[in-house]
Amino acid sequence: QVQLVESGGGLVQAGGSLRLSCAASGRTFSSSTMGWFRQAPGKEREFVAAISWSGSTKYYADSMKGRSTISRDNAKNTVYLQMNSLHPEDTAVYYCAADARPYFNPGRSAEDYTYWGQGTQVTVSS
Repeated sequence: QVQLVESGGGLVQAGGSLRLSCAASGRTFSSSTMGWFRQAPGKEREFVAAISWSGSTKYYADSMKGRSTISRDNAKNTVYLQMNSLHPEDTAVYYCAADARPYFNPGRSAEDYTYWGQGTQVTVSS
């Protein structure tokens, strides 16, 4: 059974940092694009960042460029999202996602991803 488990969320003050982790189990994702999405209350799920299977290609939402870094450790089947200079508008549930198709370029649409974690809450206070 494939599982993606996010961790690292929490409450942080504006300007602070958080590092989210997503540990995958049930199969290896070393050849898969991994992504992060978020959903704020009353809003649609939106793309945050994605990383190719090799880590050589990374995409970020405009709102997160310069403030976040996505990385992965294929040996640990884990992907990370380092977020800095957090704003209250970054408050959301953050989801990890994995593309089941091997060696595809990273996508920015939720439809590109097959597997999803349960999410981790990030709350940024002003």
